[in-house]
Amino acid sequence: MKQNKIGPIAVFDSGYGGLTILDKLVKKLPKYDYIYLGDNARTPYGTRSFEVVYEYTLQCVKQLFEMGAHLVILACNTASAKALRNIQQKDLPNIDPERRVLGVIRPSVEQVNNLSQSKHIGIMGTTGTVQSESYVLEVEKLFPNIKVTQEACPMWVPLVENNEFLNGGADYFVEKNINNLLDKDNNIDTIILGCTHYPLLLPKIRKYVKESVKVIDQGRIVADSLFDYLQRHPEMDEKCSKNASVKFYTTESVEKFKHTAELFFDGNIKVEQIHL
Repeated sequence: MKQNKIGPIAVFDSGYGGLTILDKLVKKLPKYDYIYLGDNARTPYGTRSFEVVYEYTLQCVKQLFEMGAHLVILACNTASAKALRNIQQKDLPNIDPERRVLGVIRPSVEQVNNLSQSKHIGIMGTTGTVQSESYVLEVEKLFPNIKVTQEACPMWVPLVENNEFLNGGADYFVEKNINNLLDKDNNIDTIILGCTHYPLLLPKIRKYVKESVKVIDQGRIVADSLFDYLQRHPEMDEKCSKNASVKFYTTESVEKFKHTAELFFDGNIKVEQIHL
């Protein structure tokens, strides 16, 4: 699959949440070309097994490579948790060792030591991300002095995707999960939103946490991390085309994608359907 041509930066998610990452990437690095692939026909990934998430994610990564990308961002915490390491270690050497697949978990974790004074942090994520313990393991690796407490929030993604996230019914679930998290450890001063859908719930989240608690929105962190990555890897930067274009692809219907995507992405969206 080796190609010497330049190509877009690819952003992948099982659904729509990765658009919150793409939005920040485009604002931070506007000159690059981007393609976004949402595997909306098979979402959600959060409740699926490791094997299935790995299989689906690898399929989508290969598709994005075929579309010309040399660099793929897994803008999905579940895919980053359940598939990234296998793809990096087992698949990339055979597909093309010069291509790269990056995730959203490590960049988020790299920031927590600077942000947390108490060294007690909370993770709010899907059931799949929480059960994978990926955040816990990554924090232990980088900052063994930090205590991590997790809370699975299975209702948050459906609230967002059904456009209920600004309504009163969302408050019940947001308050409940935040109280559950802080009841487990009242010393938490930093919360990572470990799902790319969750930034849309930030106004609700801020209502139920003290002002002193920092809430980390992954979009800005991933954008800063990619900016830094491309500066440190000029050989990859040279493979990224720069015409300031953004293209969207979905495995679901174009109409459905467009309708929901506008909740997440601040811009005009033209979508094509692809079949994997």
